[in-house]
Amino acid sequence: MNPNKPSIIIPAYNEESQLGSVIKKALPYGNVIVVDDGSVDSTPKIAKENGAHLLQHLINMGKGAALKTGCEYAIKKNSTTLIAMDADAQHDPADIPRFLEKLKESDIVFGHRSFSDTMPSILRFGNKAINKITRWLFGVSLHDTQCGFRAFTKKTYQQIRWEASNYSMESEMITNVGLKKLKYSQIPIKT
Repeated sequence: MNPNKPSIIIPAYNEESQLGSVIKKALPYGNVIVVDDGSVDSTPKIAKENGAHLLQHLINMGKGAALKTGCEYAIKKNSTTLIAMDADAQHDPADIPRFLEKLKESDIVFGHRSFSDTMPSILRFGNKAINKITRWLFGVSLHDTQCGFRAFTKKTYQQIRWEASNYSMESEMITNVGLKKLKYSQIPIKT
């Protein structure tokens, strides 16, 4: 691994259908670390075949645990810039340079999806409610608190480390940003 390149951490659980293309698109932007979270399909094989650094959990431990495993590994390999993205091709690696540019002026950069009218209204309502609660409780005002496409520095990671092993780690990360008064920014992403 090249410590001068960003580490792109991709937690993956049974993502054989999309993972190969995600890795290929992400490789030009940094070191790709796939954390296989106990998959029972060919996710680990696809990760290796496509040039990712593969870490494996023997059993499914959750997205939060997988992302933490990847971050800890990247830091152990002297990476100073960490990017979290999903394995299901929901996030476009072509957005990575925009995250890196914004990270020059922030401790952490959050991606945000645009919510279209095709999204079920209950999900739109839920996201808006979570965004308002996050702003009210922690002083962090985001367009999309549940988007997992994020970039942060090693120093920031050490301040926002989460305990949650599941998807709630995304909210815990935001809570820690607010509690530590870290500088954050956000960018719209393609999905």
